[in-house]
Amino acid sequence: MGKFAIIRHGPTEWNEQGRLQGQSDIPLSNSGRAKVKEWRLPVAYHKWNWFSSPMCRAQETARLLGLKPKSAPEVVEMHWGDWEGKTREEIEKEFGKEFRERLRHGIDLRPKNGETPREVRSRFEYWITHISQKHEPFGVVAHQGIIRAALSLATGWEMVGKPPFEMDWESVHIFSINSKNRIEIENLNISLKIA
Repeated sequence: MGKFAIIRHGPTEWNEQGRLQGQSDIPLSNSGRAKVKEWRLPVAYHKWNWFSSPMCRAQETARLLGLKPKSAPEVVEMHWGDWEGKTREEIEKEFGKEFRERLRHGIDLRPKNGETPREVRSRFEYWITHISQKHEPFGVVAHQGIIRAALSLATGWEMVGKPPFEMDWESVHIFSINSKNRIEIENLNISLKIA
């Protein structure tokens, strides 16, 4: 039925500190902004219809890439609940055994007062299926959790252990939707960095 691209936003201070951002609206850091200014979207994707998460880090990344995206709340990052804003070490210290037990749930991991990756995947799949009905190629500037959702849908990966493919977060990732509304991988890790 059509192709779509996903780009992850540039780095923020919380990324640099190893903090879970989730739905906290954290802007790009100065170094993240400088990095995105060096990215170039391949010409083949310039005329695609573009969308963006409403989070400021995704919106700014899109603007720095020269895009004028429509806002798509459905592709906001996963809500990490009580874990949001914390590093892994802080979560382990505060939640201990509960944290380790929840990690084993993979796609059904639910941080306290948060959502599961399966719920993220469901809202993303619903949105993608709806948008793709126009049969026009489109792209979205979003988050790591959204790219992982697409990868899960395409491969059946349950988010336990390492992903089936190594992902470069400074790249554009191309997927397609077939006639049965199944997501398939077209091409991963097309670098945005200037050669």
